[in-house]
Amino acid sequence: MTRRTETHPDVADPRAGAPLFSTWRVGTPERQARTVEAVAHTWERRPWPTADLLGYHLYTGHDGSTLLHHSRWTTEQAFEAFVKTHRQERVDEIDTAVPGIERVALDRYRRHRSRERAAGDVRVPGMIATVRIDFEPEAAGRRADWVDVVLKALADDPHGHRGLIAAHFHLSADGAHVLNYAEWESGRAYEEAMAAPSSPEWERVRTYPGLTKVTGSRYTHAVGLVPE
Repeated sequence: MTRRTETHPDVADPRAGAPLFSTWRVGTPERQARTVEAVAHTWERRPWPTADLLGYHLYTGHDGSTLLHHSRWTTEQAFEAFVKTHRQERVDEIDTAVPGIERVALDRYRRHRSRERAAGDVRVPGMIATVRIDFEPEAAGRRADWVDVVLKALADDPHGHRGLIAAHFHLSADGAHVLNYAEWESGRAYEEAMAAPSSPEWERVRTYPGLTKVTGSRYTHAVGLVPE
C-alpha cells in the first residue's frame, strides 16, 4: 500500500536513475493545500504501483500558486509503464477534486553530482530552492563542467553557505539545462547567502560561457508518498 511521510527524499539515492520534476499551477494557497490533500488521498486509496517508484514528493511554492512534484524512478521505462497503466485514473480523481489545475511542465533528468550532507548533519531542510540554469544549444556539452565550477565555489566558500544542507545537480534529458535541487536550513539562511558579497569563484559561475538564463523558485516540503 501507500503511506504518507514528512521525511524529505534521499535525492542522492543511487537507485534513482530517472528523477522527474513537474510543476503545476493551481492559483492560490488554499488551492495548493486542497491539491496536496487530493493527491495524497488519491494515492493512499491505491496500492503502490511498482517497486521501481522509490518515492513521490510534493512541495508548495512560496509564490502561493505553484506545486512542485518530484518522483524518483529506477528507469524511464518504469515511468512509461506507469503512465500506460496507472496514471490516468489518478489524474481524473485529482482533477475532479480540484478542477482547473494547469500542468505547466514535466522534465526528465539524471542526477549528475551532489554536494551531499556533511557527516553527522541532522538538520531538516526548512526550505527547498530549485534553480534552473539554461544553456545555449552549442554549450549543452559543457553543463557538467559548469557543475564542477559551482561545486568548487561551494568548497571554497564554506562559511558563506553555512545554511546550505545539500545541493543536487541534475542534467536534463533534453540537453538544454541543469536543475539544482538545494536543501536549505531556512529561507533566511538562503537569503543571507544570496546577499553575501560575490567572489571571483562565484563570478566565474555566473558568467560561464554559454549560460543564458537562471530561474529560481522556493518551496516547502508538503508531503511524501512512499510504499508501505
